[in-house]
Amino acid sequence: MQHVKIQQQLNDSLKLLKTVLGADLLGVYLYGSSLVGGLQKYSDIDLLVVTNRVTTLEEKGKLIASLLQISGIYMKSSKPPIEITIVTKTEINPWYYPPRFDFQYGEWLREAFEQGIIEPWKTYEMPDLAIIITYVLLKSKTLWGVAPEKLLAYVPYYDYIQALIQDIKRLEADLMHDTRNVLLTHARTWSTLITNTISSKSAAADWAINHLPNAYQPVMQRAKLIYIGETNEHWDDLKALIKPCADFMTDKINQQISSINFNDPNKTIKLAEHPGSQVFF
Repeated sequence: MQHVKIQQQLNDSLKLLKTVLGADLLGVYLYGSSLVGGLQKYSDIDLLVVTNRVTTLEEKGKLIASLLQISGIYMKSSKPPIEITIVTKTEINPWYYPPRFDFQYGEWLREAFEQGIIEPWKTYEMPDLAIIITYVLLKSKTLWGVAPEKLLAYVPYYDYIQALIQDIKRLEADLMHDTRNVLLTHARTWSTLITNTISSKSAAADWAINHLPNAYQPVMQRAKLIYIGETNEHWDDLKALIKPCADFMTDKINQQISSINFNDPNKTIKLAEHPGSQVFF
């Protein structure tokens, strides 16, 4: 039943994009948990959309109005949330850093969208596009248009790492109110810097557990169990260990960053192997 709902969400999203963007829609790519590791309780359906031009305010409004209905609401819907990032081809190919996006829909923006704010972002610069594009080139499903390698430019290793570590400082402020996400992000960043591979959040948590001191392992284990839906969000019993665990990982991240030779031409990002991946479209 869940597969049927997800299929319908993808069909509805693609129909919407075709209707609004018409011939200027160049490519729609499914990536992320849907294809690597499997959708979990807190996963999004991730789509990258490449267009031939920027969208108008009217078009953004139409996208928002429909996506508010198509996307599931975190913890309030049986449908998973949708995250759509739209970027024009000329902003990402030829590649430069930081790249710029044109439009994004995500459930963290729902409140602003429902208030009628069409462009709630403070800037169109989006370093995360380096991560998204790398992900799409490594593993994605083309829902519309040409193969991604015909539209997207290769992201240099240095730019990928820049995007990966850009939010380390900001995440410190989010740790105690967004504990699960911050810990999983640290785990993913740490594992990628060491292994030069992209892993699912669940697999990155497993990697971190195996590399953390025994005292901090229950913290990451809890983050993973919450993420995969095997326990509810609760941290009171581990509260004293959360910051030391996060600090340990950020220290390891910073140590690894300082040791990287960014001029090494052999440095590339690959995709870790994940059993049980799911394809819905």
